[in-house]
Amino acid sequence: MVQKRNPPAPLARPTTARAKPARPEPAKPQPASGGVPPKRRGRPRAYEPDVALARALDVFWKDGFAATSLDDLSAATGMNRPSLYSAFGDKRELYKKSYESYRNRARARMGEVFAADMPLRPMLLRIYGIALDMYLSGDDGPRGCFTVMTATSEAVFDPDIRAMVVSGLVEMDRFFARLFKIAQERGELPASADPQVLANLASATIHSIAVRARAQVPRVELEAIVNGAVDVMLRDKL
Repeated sequence: MVQKRNPPAPLARPTTARAKPARPEPAKPQPASGGVPPKRRGRPRAYEPDVALARALDVFWKDGFAATSLDDLSAATGMNRPSLYSAFGDKRELYKKSYESYRNRARARMGEVFAADMPLRPMLLRIYGIALDMYLSGDDGPRGCFTVMTATSEAVFDPDIRAMVVSGLVEMDRFFARLFKIAQERGELPASADPQVLANLASATIHSIAVRARAQVPRVELEAIVNGAVDVMLRDKL
């Protein structure tokens, strides 16, 4: 018997794996006009430096350096201690910046009066009036002058503050001396008048009313002192 042979199985064709379609890459952001990529916005400040400094000034002006704590400054400015240090430095540096801010404020007010170009007597009275406005200000009562009432105490221990105090005193003397010199040139003072001596007297009057204002002497009494001092300064008027 002849056995039937099964035909050989056909060879399997090699299969080729189908490539998966490539995923499209995300589009890259195009640079802004001019080829410059847009800048990222920085983190906004949570405080206004000028406002914070003004509030710190109010605290130092009222309580002085030693009696003011970092907690007091933090509460007044709304800034925590690390933020205060980052923005202004340590407590003493913040005090110095506050003092400089006070001096700039006073300098600006006096400059406005000087620019008004008025006769000597009304100009002096106007200057003392501005000084009294500052010295008698304060939510908790009159604060006097920052230089006289607090900075002079710190000047004993800190050479930088001492230099600022001396500079402020000299600047005030020169300011008054210039006023008296101009008045003398206009004929409002005799040739025999000494502008520097009169300037020292005018500055001493400023210091006196500053101390008395802090002691809560009424304004009417302070104005009487001012009027008497101006009379003495102008007693040799032609």
